[in-house]
Amino acid sequence: MSRKRRVFDIDLPEEIEAPKPQAPEEKSTRKGPMASAISENAEALQARKSAMEIIREENDSLAHEYVALREAGQVVQNVPLEHVHTALLVRDRMLKVEDLELGELMTSIRELGLSNPIRVVARPDGDGYELVQGYRRLNAYRQLKAQDGQGGWDDIPALVLAEAPDISGLYRRMVDENVVRKDLSFAEMAHVAQVYLADPSTEATDLSEAVAALFQSAPYSKRSYIRSFAALLDRIGDTLIYPTEVPRALGIALARVLKDRPEVAELIRKDLSDWDGRSITDELDVLRKFAQTDAFDTSDAPPAKSVARRAGGAKTKTTFHIKSSAGQVKCTASQGRLEIKVDRDFSSIERTRLEHAIASLIDGLG
Repeated sequence: MSRKRRVFDIDLPEEIEAPKPQAPEEKSTRKGPMASAISENAEALQARKSAMEIIREENDSLAHEYVALREAGQVVQNVPLEHVHTALLVRDRMLKVEDLELGELMTSIRELGLSNPIRVVARPDGDGYELVQGYRRLNAYRQLKAQDGQGGWDDIPALVLAEAPDISGLYRRMVDENVVRKDLSFAEMAHVAQVYLADPSTEATDLSEAVAALFQSAPYSKRSYIRSFAALLDRIGDTLIYPTEVPRALGIALARVLKDRPEVAELIRKDLSDWDGRSITDELDVLRKFAQTDAFDTSDAPPAKSVARRAGGAKTKTTFHIKSSAGQVKCTASQGRLEIKVDRDFSSIERTRLEHAIASLIDGLG
């Protein structure tokens, strides 16, 4: 039995074209998962490297800027309090009596911090720093450390000047700070001019040169006043307890009298001798007496201190300071007025209690 072949009819196209090979540039750019991951990671590493280079350049720039600012003394640093010395410059403060406003400064620093750092310069021997500006601030920190112990007051904010000490420039810087703030009396300005002249590190040969060097920005009239006060201090400065309280007009007039009549200096010394408990008003009364060239008799005039003591309350004004549990108390007494200043909020005290306290005070005065 023969098998029959099955026949399938297949229609083929008349011409079949073979596939054309792709040109190299026409090959598929599609990547596999591994290749894509490697490529993306490489791109990320490159971007990270670029970012790090930018950051490094910025850090280098900031570091150079910081060093430049620090060397210029414009960067605040905390320096150990015990490493700050005050031997380089003689201070422009004439502290014959207690600094009565130091307590207010200490309270401000304790509550708000030091808003204006001191300025120092490194000592040539490497042993700490020498103070240029900020004597009262430094003293306030030392008092705070003595009162509160070690905690919190071991270091003081400071601007460290890197240049080699230029004594003349440092004196000028110290004076300018206080003059700009209008915080120096004429006596203190005269005092620092005398110190500047006496310092062998400066080039001044007389007082006029010292005043001109220190107070270059001051008008001629002010420099003249400073020279007058310097002459006054030369003659009776060691006798005065309150030279910083001498008004400008009184100091100039008295300097003129002392120049014309040098013997008046001895009369002033005689009136103020052995009178350690005198007030500011007492001392100024004596000076006013001798500042009037036609108002005193050098032979018969009784000592001014005797007149003041006999007056028994006729003084126009008396100011004194006492210490209390609330801190330093400033009292000013005058005709019909008693003023008390202390760091305390009296408005917080109950009115009845405040009235009784004031009544007891007045009654106790007799």
